[in-house]
Amino acid sequence: MLDVQGVGYLVAVRDSAATFTLDSTCALWTHLVVRETALDLYGFATQDELEIFELLLGLPKIGPKSAMQIMQQADIALLKEAVAKEDPTYLAKMSGIGKKTAEKIVLGLKDIFADRGFSETLAGGPTQSWQQETIDALVALGYPQKDAREAVQALPDTVTDTNAALTTALRSLSSS
Repeated sequence: MLDVQGVGYLVAVRDSAATFTLDSTCALWTHLVVRETALDLYGFATQDELEIFELLLGLPKIGPKSAMQIMQQADIALLKEAVAKEDPTYLAKMSGIGKKTAEKIVLGLKDIFADRGFSETLAGGPTQSWQQETIDALVALGYPQKDAREAVQALPDTVTDTNAALTTALRSLSSS
């Protein structure tokens, strides 16, 4: 709930509620979805997030709730990486996204991302097989894809195999 000079707006946000605190000031980039029975407001911390959300809305059979679900489970770097590598498996592993939908998202965003310069190789994404295996293992254990990816990206350079990565990432995730 966002209070704007006494008027309350219910805003669906990508970030968890823990990001926001009561009686604090925040700025959001918003998208208003007008439907016959409702006006739904979606908020994002950055303009880049809003742009990706709107690009997802432009794809067939992706509505605002599906687009928000995708945005909550996959950070922008993951989406850009999946499209750049033309690899829908990153997205197909997310809850509620099937293989066909993931393929449609990757194919639908490929040309758009290329036109906007999003498709260049991204730094910080998993490049080693053990990194992707660790992310997959963390997701299988119930951690969100985004949290698993961030934990693997934060691993020290001394970690170079799946077992050590999984152990270190689990310690990191359980302490936060």
